[in-house]
Amino acid sequence: MNSGISKSSGSSKSSGSSKSAGIVKNIGVLGAGQLGRMLALAGYPLGNRFTFLDTTGNPSAGIGDVVIDPNNQHLAEFLDKVDVVTYEFEHLPVALVEQIEQHKPVYPGSRAIAVCQNRVEEKALFDRLGIPTPAYRVVESAEQLEAAANELGCPVVAKSVTEGYDGKGQAVLKVPEQAEEAWKSIGHRQLIVEAFVDFVREVSMIAVRGRDGDVVFYPMAENQHVDGILRYSVAPLPDLATSVQETADSYIRMLLDELDYVGVMALELFQTRDGSLLANEMAPRVHNSGHWTMDGAVTSQFENHLRAVQGLPLGSTQAIAPTCMVNVIGQEGDNAALLAIGNTHLHRYDKEERAGRKLAHVNVVADTHAELLEKVRACQALLPDAPSVAWSFERSL
Repeated sequence: MNSGISKSSGSSKSSGSSKSAGIVKNIGVLGAGQLGRMLALAGYPLGNRFTFLDTTGNPSAGIGDVVIDPNNQHLAEFLDKVDVVTYEFEHLPVALVEQIEQHKPVYPGSRAIAVCQNRVEEKALFDRLGIPTPAYRVVESAEQLEAAANELGCPVVAKSVTEGYDGKGQAVLKVPEQAEEAWKSIGHRQLIVEAFVDFVREVSMIAVRGRDGDVVFYPMAENQHVDGILRYSVAPLPDLATSVQETADSYIRMLLDELDYVGVMALELFQTRDGSLLANEMAPRVHNSGHWTMDGAVTSQFENHLRAVQGLPLGSTQAIAPTCMVNVIGQEGDNAALLAIGNTHLHRYDKEERAGRKLAHVNVVADTHAELLEKVRACQALLPDAPSVAWSFERSL
């Protein structure tokens, strides 16, 4: 890599950097999108300063100091400005993260990125730790894909082993004969093929692990996806058995400890009719399904991530009240009308409208889940093309 930097110890500090009562002043973020933006907004009250390294050439954070470096020519400049490094998305060159680790502390570490970038490695880690997953096969041709579809029983979902997120790099096979078409449409050399799960709901866990190994867990959230993109997350869940939450806590703790992880991790799961949980995938970063914590928990996922990477005590993850995160996708709605709904909070990302693009989210807070559902449906009516709201516990309200 042509970075123009010399090797030094991982404890090196930038010139002029300072610490006060354990707080690291200068934080580097790999990536410059809305997650990095929200990290910065959570960190400014702690006295943090932020420098973003954008490797895409299209930063959208609109905050802090941004080093645009698609050709890896300005890494030394970035490193000179920061004391510790984190990241807002996992689709980074692992070699780049490993290189940065030679000069500055990086949390979470490169091993977490390497695992999460590769679905085969991720499944192998789940298997090794005894975390149950949907039945799956790894295939390397259209013929193997058809055989796996026959073996697992259709419908199945085929996913690219790398580079897949927000529904990209995926295809559903309703019959094995669709294998050739699916193989060509995904266009990767290796795929994961998963059996469909008869699930009650899609859920996710957000947990935080500090430098000292301390772990705190947020209440489980229920998620509603459309075309692979998250549209709604609600927490806490009124009908969630304590044993199910504890099982999810144990799964994510195993992952955090195995990876010697520091920071926020998300684990997406399916909850089946018998109450068991099957792991879908994990994300080594702050996560869309944890945005509800910004207004619905004592400490947001963003503040807790920053506390973790700085070695500070972790904050309370207790939910304040029933909260739903509503994603704003593609086109913004009537923002004034949204804000007129009581205890509703709009978080815009300063992005131009574009089909399928995450532009903002709305956090709706209420005293009861019934009131929450009513208010979320009012929000949905104000957002163009927003899907109808469907929660597994609606009948119990």
